[in-house]
Amino acid sequence: MAATTVPIRTALIEAEHVSKSFPSADGSTLHVLDDVSVTLHEGEVVALLGKSGSGKSTLLRTIAGLIAPTSGDIRYRGTPLNGANPGTAMVFQSFALMPWLSVQDNVELGLRAAGVPEKERRQRALDAIDQIGLDGFESAYPRELSGGMRQRVGFARALVLQPDVLLMDEPFSALDVLTSENLRGELISLWAQPDFPTKCICIVTHNIEEAVLLADRVLVLGSNPGHIKAEVPILLPRPRDRRSPTFEAAVDRLYAILTGRDEKSAAERAATPGPLTHPLPDASVGGLAGLVEIVYAHDGQSDLPDLADELSFEVDDLLPLVDAARMLGLLEVEGAQAFLTEVGRAWYTADIQRSKEMFAGLAVEHAPLVKTIVKALENSNDGALRDDFFRDLLRRGYNAEDTEKQLDIAIDWGRYGELFDYDANTGELVLSEVAAALTSTLMDGDAEG
Repeated sequence: MAATTVPIRTALIEAEHVSKSFPSADGSTLHVLDDVSVTLHEGEVVALLGKSGSGKSTLLRTIAGLIAPTSGDIRYRGTPLNGANPGTAMVFQSFALMPWLSVQDNVELGLRAAGVPEKERRQRALDAIDQIGLDGFESAYPRELSGGMRQRVGFARALVLQPDVLLMDEPFSALDVLTSENLRGELISLWAQPDFPTKCICIVTHNIEEAVLLADRVLVLGSNPGHIKAEVPILLPRPRDRRSPTFEAAVDRLYAILTGRDEKSAAERAATPGPLTHPLPDASVGGLAGLVEIVYAHDGQSDLPDLADELSFEVDDLLPLVDAARMLGLLEVEGAQAFLTEVGRAWYTADIQRSKEMFAGLAVEHAPLVKTIVKALENSNDGALRDDFFRDLLRRGYNAEDTEKQLDIAIDWGRYGELFDYDANTGELVLSEVAAALTSTLMDGDAEG
């Protein structure tokens, strides 16, 4: 019996045990990536999928050699990287065109920097412009172009370099739905051409359907800090049909991974629960109420991919609401299905005052930062503290932007539950009578337990 030969795929880029940290303005260290290992092979499209703050773009820039890892190694065709990766070209989310240069000159930029002779540079740029569907716009300036056409220029500028690996950082997220869909289709058409010079595409996205449409392999990143949570092969023939059961199954699987608990981080956090280890999801009370109302209207159960499609939500829009509802005990999630809990049903059907009281209890019990604020106010001399006190606490674990975001969410939740008042002019938080009575009740319950 003849032995079966398994083709060996060429490894183009290898990232091994990559970690990346940045110094914060207050002198602390922000850990963005932790022990990430990724290999990009010839002949595949790879999607990096994750929520905001999972380090997707940082990982992509590390692969490109635009930033150096704090620890770990990046290799291109077996050679350790020292500086910019010569085998890559980048397409950015924000187009990043030079407004004073024409389309032709923008596309030639990389070739000019590489010292390519003018005649060859011009011909390669014209070929790339034609390939991407911009023939006739060579002399136009970015201000004359629509968003979709500007991104085409970005594509042409990257492809003209004939990179082994095309890196794309959310290239469709700044475009309208129809333009995005059109460009995705054209990208896959180019990829299918036998003379297409690029051997691998790596795309950052927070759009689950986009990942399933484009990728052969999806790497799901977890957060705080960024790490590889799962690797999911997408074994579907192209072109892919969004309505097919296999496509929907792949979308459901990715939703289940993104909404599932990270076992490692959950175990670590259980040992030291608190506002630095359990960040509040970026969700307003109004957003939470809207999500619970929609799930209630669907007989208390919703398929998350269908819900996102119905609301035209991206992952970064929907999942923080789901995470917040789970944190507070309003929803449970199994796979890609969200179920309203009895508490969630009771909260939705309660009158305004009762819903506020219920929310206050849930926030103090399940939201660590809200609980910390209430307890700190209780222990102060006059039941009042400045918001800077809590900023200093949060800065030990968050950068300046995330510190403000966490504080804003906690204040929104606390004010809705009438746990405390907040004066934005003075920055003072003042404990309410509701909070004092509530925490006393919770303490009594803990003591009895």
